[in-house]
Amino acid sequence: MLSPAHRAIVKSTVPLLEQGGEALTRHFYALMFREHPEVQPFFNQAHQQGGSQQRALANAVLLYARHIDELEKLGDLVAVIVNKHVSLQILPGHYPIVGACLLRAIREVLGAEVATDAVIEAWGAAYGQLAELLIGAEKTVYDDTAARPGGWRGARAFRVARRVVESDEITSFHLVPVDGGAVVAHRPGQYIGLRLDIDGREVRRNYSLSAASDGASLRISVKREPGGLVSGWLHAHAQAGTVLDVFPPAGHFTLGQSARPLVLISGGVGITPTLAMLQAAVGSGRPIRFIHAARDAGVHAFRDWVDGLVARHPHLRRFYCYERHTPAGAGVPAPDAVGRIEREHLARWLPDGNIEYLGRLDEQVKIRGFRVELGEIETVLARHPAIRECAVCMRKDENGQDRLLAYFVCNGKRVPPFDELLRFLKDRLPSHMVPAAYVPLEALPLTPNGKVDRAALPNPEHA
Repeated sequence: MLSPAHRAIVKSTVPLLEQGGEALTRHFYALMFREHPEVQPFFNQAHQQGGSQQRALANAVLLYARHIDELEKLGDLVAVIVNKHVSLQILPGHYPIVGACLLRAIREVLGAEVATDAVIEAWGAAYGQLAELLIGAEKTVYDDTAARPGGWRGARAFRVARRVVESDEITSFHLVPVDGGAVVAHRPGQYIGLRLDIDGREVRRNYSLSAASDGASLRISVKREPGGLVSGWLHAHAQAGTVLDVFPPAGHFTLGQSARPLVLISGGVGITPTLAMLQAAVGSGRPIRFIHAARDAGVHAFRDWVDGLVARHPHLRRFYCYERHTPAGAGVPAPDAVGRIEREHLARWLPDGNIEYLGRLDEQVKIRGFRVELGEIETVLARHPAIRECAVCMRKDENGQDRLLAYFVCNGKRVPPFDELLRFLKDRLPSHMVPAAYVPLEALPLTPNGKVDRAALPNPEHA
């Protein structure tokens, strides 16, 4: 049982997790995969190599430690984890493996002098509480899905009824149950899990459902990723008649009922969940703007289908932006814009012709008499080839003057110097939007909802 003393010890480890959480989770995953290879199918090894799973786990552990007294502040984080686990069929028996490896990683990374027996005991109790919370929530979802008409639990055999090439990179797979039964209704925005055996190796993956529920079938639309193990196998081998193991739909970020105007914005293969949302919403009569960005016309999937809906529904308008476009006359439909989606595009395309600020108030600041949206600076800075992700905030200097500070995580070992970043932004932004300092970080701090926690960004002298 998690005692007040345990809680205090766990909270005392927050500074350590802020500084070295990603190193801890890297060690954790290496240890778990080495000693428990049976759990490897649940993890995308490409994400492991890129470090995204290590960063996500590090942020989740940090947030749990920080809010262990007020778990309600974790917000949607629990729902995100529960739905991801359900879609891959994580079971109660997997939790002891994770717990044992996590405690070993804490001891081995932090050392016995820091990770004392008391610390390990406290984190053991904390993990036990979290595991109990997740197992209970997952059981509720499992039971509810299985009890609904057309529902099931675990793997169910589906056959590829047909496959349709949607673009140069994306192919749709229409799936029907082998048993001929009904298929549980899914909410627009949800995804399914697949279990495959590829060259004797079990793998599991999530794919968004790209069509609204019809009670009889499911559709996924898969991009062929360079070097992608599962996407490559599906494109090469999943033909009409191929049987796949499918886990039930899951996911909590879904389209709700409303009469308010709806704006759906996507890029690349990110179009897939918005298609189900659009299909479900278009009959409601609510004003809809569908905005999609793609590299070029060749990789733009579902254009004809969306255009067909636009022709039949006057309350629906669509706008396309291509990063590059072949000149007119080559038989390629022209987009509405070329380059990246910018503020001026949204000003023309959104329902009222105006952009109202769509984020938290602390993302909009006033400096030197100018109103500045921090997200605009972040968008430009993120285009630097050495930067993977970034955040900008405003802080006062030692003289009490406001100044903009930029924080960034590199996508490699090279850290771009101050002068290089300063020139990069000065060439692309007005002077009042150019930060005064640039701080490299191992990872950006996140809120319980997975957004950048600007309040937790360190002062430059303490970074």
